[in-house]
Amino acid sequence: MNVTTIAALSTCSYLISTLLIIKRIDQNHLQRTALYPAWIGVLTHLLYTVIVFQQNNGFNFSFFSTGSLIAMIVALLLLIAAINKPVEILGIAIFPTAAIMLALELTLSHTTQLLSNYNWAMNTHILTSIIAFSLLNIAALQAILLAIQNQQLKSHPPKRFIQSLPPLQTMEYLLFQMLTTGIVFLTLSLASGLLFIEDLFAQHLVHKTVLSILAWIIFTGLLIGRSRYGWRGQTAIRWTLIGFALLLLAYFGSKLVLELILHR
Repeated sequence: MNVTTIAALSTCSYLISTLLIIKRIDQNHLQRTALYPAWIGVLTHLLYTVIVFQQNNGFNFSFFSTGSLIAMIVALLLLIAAINKPVEILGIAIFPTAAIMLALELTLSHTTQLLSNYNWAMNTHILTSIIAFSLLNIAALQAILLAIQNQQLKSHPPKRFIQSLPPLQTMEYLLFQMLTTGIVFLTLSLASGLLFIEDLFAQHLVHKTVLSILAWIIFTGLLIGRSRYGWRGQTAIRWTLIGFALLLLAYFGSKLVLELILHR
């Protein structure tokens, strides 16, 4: 089985799972069996990544390859969380995104930037950064879902989509759980960068460093505010999305400009 066939199987599995989740929402009865195809999608996506890793003798961290890897990790983390938490509805956004990013990697990823070119310290920094971004990506999607739920609960009666969600208090609890875990890895990422990167504020890194630190301050401040002042609702949603937008610019802003606009 070649990589194209594996990628096609993964893409189809992600999309089938998305359609099953939508169908269950229409029936107002969300079942975790809708996630079974997504497991196939993630596992075949992982197999594709392993094969490409072996072919390149390292991870390819070009724009589309990085996006595909992060999408796979986000999908995997969602599936693991869904084992004992009611978060499967996030698959509506996550699974098609993973399918699209994998398809883009397969067709458009021509630039090769290998992780094997770096030492173990830099590898640690890159991998913790990717895990942090993936977790906080899920938190951002949870915040968007929470905002929609807040708005829809004010209408009478709420739409079927909202009726399929857990209670508002549970949704907020899940958001802060995801934020806490994501911040742990973001802290590890920043700490490893400070320890192992010779000049973290060099010209080609300064925007990434500053934006990541600002995002860390926002997320940490939100958790402190939640603990000390009971911040929740729109405050939590707003600052989660602002923090993630900063991370998005930090992680992908320079890659977008260099690879897709300047073709470097």
